[in-house]
Amino acid sequence: MRIDIITAVPELLKSPFEASILKRAIEKKLVSVYFHNIRDYSTNSYNQIDDYQFGGGAGMVMMIEPIDKCISKLKSQRDYDEIIYMTPDGTTFNQGAANKISLMKNIIILCGHYKGVDQRVRDQFITLEISIGDYVLSGGELASAIICDSVIRLIPGVLGNETSALTDSHQDGLLAPAVYTRPSEYKGWKVPEVLLSGHSKKIEEWREEDALKRTELRRPDLLE
Repeated sequence: MRIDIITAVPELLKSPFEASILKRAIEKKLVSVYFHNIRDYSTNSYNQIDDYQFGGGAGMVMMIEPIDKCISKLKSQRDYDEIIYMTPDGTTFNQGAANKISLMKNIIILCGHYKGVDQRVRDQFITLEISIGDYVLSGGELASAIICDSVIRLIPGVLGNETSALTDSHQDGLLAPAVYTRPSEYKGWKVPEVLLSGHSKKIEEWREEDALKRTELRRPDLLE
């Protein structure tokens, strides 16, 4: 999988990809991530990428020309499954979306800034608009890192145990059940006996029941 991220501040993005699971995925060549500084495509000597919005109002708007030049260059080199724009008014990201994107070969992620991008960018180039929640960040960089982390961990070979991602919260519409590890008793706090029984069927039944209970208690909206 190849991910091209278009950003005004690539420094904000690089560190998540230099450690842990994301770093290993890149080193194993399971994914390639490239950062494109939109200022490199500016049309003037000031590296300007934003301007005042027509009609007046507070907040600057990212200009169409630098974005067009960057996206057009990338599209001339390969085909892309999706060109994603990170925006608070996009479709809320969820596990189903992560699963779908993880199967793609090439994607572009455009990080918004300021008041957003010129609407013509969204009309002409963007194929998918994503929000990570009902709040506003200073830019789309941190949101795009979240998308990448969620997607990359699903690529076969990235996690040590490939079944791990399949048992995460939201994969089956429920929250994950409680988990425990050694010691089996600590300060009188005990692990449920069924998890120590070695009885696979009973353990699976307990986990399914606990997942349902936790979902009913914490996220009943998922059961609607």
